[in-house]
Amino acid sequence: MSGTRNIKEARNVLSFDYALKRLLRQKANYDILEGFLSELLDRRIKIENILEGESQQDKLNDKQTRVDILAKEESGELMIIEVQYQFQIDYLLRVLFGVSRNIFDFITKGHPFKEIKKIYSISIIFFKEFHNDGEYIYHGKTDFKGMHTGKILTLTPAQQKVFGKIEAGDLHPEYYLLDVTNFNDVAKTTLDEWIYYLKNNKVKDNFTALGLDKVREILDYDSLSSDEQRSYDKAIDDKLSWDGAIESAEMEGEFRGEAKGKIEGKAEGEAERAQLQQALAAEKAEKDAALARIAELTQRIESRAEPLFGYAETARKKP
Repeated sequence: MSGTRNIKEARNVLSFDYALKRLLRQKANYDILEGFLSELLDRRIKIENILEGESQQDKLNDKQTRVDILAKEESGELMIIEVQYQFQIDYLLRVLFGVSRNIFDFITKGHPFKEIKKIYSISIIFFKEFHNDGEYIYHGKTDFKGMHTGKILTLTPAQQKVFGKIEAGDLHPEYYLLDVTNFNDVAKTTLDEWIYYLKNNKVKDNFTALGLDKVREILDYDSLSSDEQRSYDKAIDDKLSWDGAIESAEMEGEFRGEAKGKIEGKAEGEAERAQLQQALAAEKAEKDAALARIAELTQRIESRAEPLFGYAETARKKP
């Protein structure tokens, strides 16, 4: 499912986020999701049905969106796919919570532990805070590795038969972070072709990744009616307006922070100067007091010594 592709002309298509909320829940369009998941996981994926995600909002960039789509594979494994445009400092913990909640919901319905299905969490992110040396695809999974031998813990033959897995960590969730804005637009593999589409809302004519042929067919912008195009354009405008508002708020916050920092820095500088001046004044006062004390003692010594000098002078003048 991978191979080098030359990049040629691209066709404008609907954004993946827009399609997730409006089109890809229909069984007739499962081919698109199946193609994306097959390329990402590097194995054929067949979706059994789409479960209710956390958000069913119609807006493209609804602030409450947490899970855009929750798909169940024929094996029973779950695929959580979400698109996130704005950075949140606790974002990775929220991803963890989303997976944990699905496991908890499964258990509260009375299912035994052995029936817990593996979950894949796939996050398509459009913020820059995760940029790291040109990387744009991150994969996280659990490994049970021996601290002395370095060997990976495998399941027993009986466990392998029951769960269909080899390693102990295969029972645990896996996470994918697709930092699409850090992609350099050079598609070297079929997975890169999907990343190109996710980033640019375009599909090159020579792309052959699984599912992208259906993207060209179903999500082609030019094939939409005038009303559908206006609806899509408005959704995109709403998203851009929201992004602009967020960016403006962040810039305003930075400006206020810098201004506050300058004011506080000036105040701190003035306070430090005042403290230094007070310290110097106190030191000068101590020195002046010490000099005054020395002068006083010197005067006392001289006053006591004068009679002695006078007696000595008188005695010297006597015949």
